[in-house]
Amino acid sequence: MQKITHEDELVKKALQIGAVYAKKRAYGEVESHDSVKLKVEFVYKVLVEDKLIQPLAKDQISDPNMRHKLALWISRQLPPDHPLLKDTK
Repeated sequence: MQKITHEDELVKKALQIGAVYAKKRAYGEVESHDSVKLKVEFVYKVLVEDKLIQPLAKDQISDPNMRHKLALWISRQLPPDHPLLKDTK
């Protein structure tokens, strides 16, 4: 698994958008006091349930892998000219 440029910021954006999506789909809400790890798992499971992302293999499920999946998902949802998708080389 290769780290994506701006992966941490992309995960943060994915959690924001994923939380809104989950609320609209009536899966529940992400609380402000929930840990980031719990938020990542919740949004990941919502997106897998709705078949918006392919699930990880059972032996590959971990926080870093779920974060990577969320970063990939949101990078495909954002417009191509979004600042988080630009390389900073």
